[in-house]
Amino acid sequence: IVWQTPANPDYIFHNGRHVRPYYFEFICHVKNRWTGKTIVDLFAEEFKGRPYDYYVSAVKCGRIQVDGELVPVSYIVKSSQKISHFLHRHEPPVMAWDITILQKEPEVLTVCKPASIPVHPCGQYRKNTVVGILQAEHGLAPLFRIHTM
Repeated sequence: IVWQTPANPDYIFHNGRHVRPYYFEFICHVKNRWTGKTIVDLFAEEFKGRPYDYYVSAVKCGRIQVDGELVPVSYIVKSSQKISHFLHRHEPPVMAWDITILQKEPEVLTVCKPASIPVHPCGQYRKNTVVGILQAEHGLAPLFRIHTM
């Protein structure tokens, strides 16, 4: 997965904290269990959030590529090839409450976060996370979670 540090202009505050839609590239390498499947079947089976026809269309128009190359929908993937999926992301909104910094030390940052904000990038969230918001608003990077209570 390619990470792009969010910036304050990425956020819109209106009935919550929204992220402006943006382009994103997911990158992964073919796992052994995927070897021998067509590129479309691999995506349809592993990433069930979209219909089969979406993946057919994405391969045909080049939003899904293998090793940086366009491939046909019948392409059979091989172990350790690089797969890229380019898409336009629309993250769900979260509460617009501030993330409170409780303690800031050279190696540890302690915060209190609103319940609706995920800590790190996951699922549909990349920029609307504690890590993303702290990077955008306070220039704190890189951040790594060590404990949650």
